[in-house]
Amino acid sequence: MTNQYNLQPSEEIIFRLRSLYDRYGYSRYKMSKFEEYDLYARNRDFLVSESVITFNEGGKLMALKPDVTLSIVKNTRDGAGGVQKLYYNENVYRIPKGSRSFKEFMQVGLEALGDIDGYCVCEVLGLACESLRSIDERSILEVSHLGVLTEVMESAGIPESSRSEALRLIGEKNVHELTALCADAGVTEDMIAVMKAIVTLRGTPREVQPELQRILSGLVSEQTLGQWNDVISALDAECIFGNLMIDFSVVDDIHYYSGFVFKGFVEGIPSSVLSGGQYDRLMRKMKRSSGAIGFAVYLDMLEQIGSARGEYDVDTVLLYDGSEPIENVRRSAARLTEGGMSVSVQRQIPEGMKYKKLVKFRGGEVITVENNA
Repeated sequence: MTNQYNLQPSEEIIFRLRSLYDRYGYSRYKMSKFEEYDLYARNRDFLVSESVITFNEGGKLMALKPDVTLSIVKNTRDGAGGVQKLYYNENVYRIPKGSRSFKEFMQVGLEALGDIDGYCVCEVLGLACESLRSIDERSILEVSHLGVLTEVMESAGIPESSRSEALRLIGEKNVHELTALCADAGVTEDMIAVMKAIVTLRGTPREVQPELQRILSGLVSEQTLGQWNDVISALDAECIFGNLMIDFSVVDDIHYYSGFVFKGFVEGIPSSVLSGGQYDRLMRKMKRSSGAIGFAVYLDMLEQIGSARGEYDVDTVLLYDGSEPIENVRRSAARLTEGGMSVSVQRQIPEGMKYKKLVKFRGGEVITVENNA
């Protein structure tokens, strides 16, 4: 569906996301184009791309920002009470996946920093779901919890030195090598079976929550399991979030993230277009006492969405011959645009114009002559 303002796909998405975040009381955050390079060097593993553009300014090594979250954490007040709810749409500079050269592109996201409780986590996850649905209703948000996985690994007896590798294998759903790692660590057969079950478990909350409760009983603390259950149950109760999927292969760096982590996918794009989570450990590393959760929407990944739209100049061409009253033509054109479709009203089709549908007046009625959609 083409927007009525002839916006580029990424511009249209930004407009919708900003409107969504405004409605939930998130304030827009503006920042400088660059930060001191040391900020990114110390947190390189947190970045989507490790490569950074640097330059010298007054004897300081500066960098064009490849990420927004680090700048927000650095430049917002810590322990201010309540929750600071911020969103941004900022240019970032990094090497996109599948490319070798830097690119400037817009990134949209939101951050909540402060006294993060279950409601706040639920709100951010809900906004992540809605963000994806505003891009494509067939989208999926996959949700996991690093606290759950960490406590299961502790119960299994996997040494701390091996947990990052175990998480990597869980993320790859590599059951064979995960089994070998557990065996080398002296994990019992029963606990290896638990690890395998968690890795392969995937489905909607109603499909997998009962089995998950059975698996995790006695292995995860009541506090961690309670937080998981409260948030997932609240989200599942909201019917609009039918695109929520539990999948514990969604993992991230345990040096930065601690609780819920999640990734969003839309049809036709193999990589995640949204990524986020609770990053309390990053906050501690940056000497902050507050909690934090947020996500980013990667608009460079969404460029593929507009490819099909680019095949057409307009959704519908409405032909009239001049005999119809002007108000009838105007009324028909307005009716065709009500669903957000673009309409070009013409006496004859301009040479080379590409359209999905051709309609015209006949006997006072608008009829379809051609449909290419």
